[in-house]
Amino acid sequence: MKLMINGEEKSYSAPLTVMGLVGKHGLKKEGVAVELNKKIVKKVDYENTLLKDGDKVELVHFVGGG
Repeated sequence: MKLMINGEEKSYSAPLTVMGLVGKHGLKKEGVAVELNKKIVKKVDYENTLLKDGDKVELVHFVGGG
């Protein structure tokens, strides 16, 4: 399955949920926002939202500092 992740095409094995994708990128759901096909995915829906071939995903992670 091919997905567009932050504007870059990448291949993944299906089935894959938003939570699985977040984990594959070494991120935790508490520190990331996910946009799927131009719609924000709620954190409570990460584990139940299946990705499909051709989906466009934006992963935005937050970095603390100061």
